Amino acid sequence: MLAYLLGRAGVDVTLLEAHRDFDRDFRGDSLYPYTLELLDQLGLADGLLALPHYAARQFRFHTPSGTITVADYGRIASRYNYIALMPQARFLDYLAKAARALPTCTVRTGAKVTGLLHDDTGRVRGVRYREPTGGERELPATLVVGTDGRFSRVRRLADLAVHGLGATSDLLWFRLPRQDTDPPEADLDLYFGRDHYVGLLSGVHTWQVGYTLPKGGYPAARQAGVRPIRTFVTTHVPWLADRIDLLTDFGQTTLLSVEISRVESWHRPGLLLLGDAAHVISPVGGNGILMAIQDAVAAANVLVPALRTGPVGDAVLARVQALREPAIKRVQGDQARIERRIAKAREAGRVLAPPTRLLRLVTTIPGVRAGGARANAYGPQPPRLEPKLFGVPSGLFA
Repeated sequence: MLAYLLGRAGVDVTLLEAHRDFDRDFRGDSLYPYTLELLDQLGLADGLLALPHYAARQFRFHTPSGTITVADYGRIASRYNYIALMPQARFLDYLAKAARALPTCTVRTGAKVTGLLHDDTGRVRGVRYREPTGGERELPATLVVGTDGRFSRVRRLADLAVHGLGATSDLLWFRLPRQDTDPPEADLDLYFGRDHYVGLLSGVHTWQVGYTLPKGGYPAARQAGVRPIRTFVTTHVPWLADRIDLLTDFGQTTLLSVEISRVESWHRPGLLLLGDAAHVISPVGGNGILMAIQDAVAAANVLVPALRTGPVGDAVLARVQALREPAIKRVQGDQARIERRIAKAREAGRVLAPPTRLLRLVTTIPGVRAGGARANAYGPQPPRLEPKLFGVPSGLFA
């Protein structure tokens, strides 16, 4: 997204993608109303939404004492009053194609960064990368932006330390087929029990199922096999019982080690980190993509004027962090509190759901479901795209 925005503003930008394509299984498939409105502002929404996707309009908790709708996206005053669930690979393919169409934007796949280039003062002045053929090349740059995820190589090369904020759970992901007889209202749901809960994400043809484990519990779960998982799903998500036997082997699962962490300083002279490279967002709330997209918007607003006038100073990079860090701290703080609550419930042998009676009472108050949906759909302090920099109409988000 950042490469596209910079290219759209006429800045010369090269995007290096380590893989040769995006054809792999990502776990973040949620495109929130903020993202869809942004794409609409850029003239990209209709083309993206012509691709297969599922429109999720509610978020629910299923507890032993009943089901609670905690967010109703259908009540948001937006053309895009839903969450578009789409394989992230398709989203990335679409954005990469849009970026390649810009005359000042170059996308190189199979280009794995192996080192940073520095000038005599220690300022980062580009990268060294390996081509698909195995040869190495150098790419000088006015600014290097590391957006290479939670295991960021750029962050490691820049010696920027990341600090954990207290994740207490891990997730096992697997897929089950979707059937026409499945509950029509099921799309974004959590099913709570003792020791575990299951999260469901709807797709066009499949369900993504996330089964929680205590942090570090993967070896014990693997030794126990898939039977306990099948038993939990059958008990707590009974309408999946007719196909849970398709999960026959641990090799069908993928471990997602949940992490909540943040780098103290997102930048060095000539280098900036964004997205999970700067701050790892846990799957709680499903807003990792949203936070990364908003990082790109805030960064583009600040970087375009600076790149048009010359070298990008440390104050400019610090400005990007200052704009985004309060929202990131708030989201991560909420996630860390939820992690601690789940850990306490697990230690006490209680159902992992939040206080059900209070939540049920609160969500009956008019506007609470819509307010919860809006808070999750846009995140705290959502940045607006500066229209004059990118030749677009004014945005719709508050």
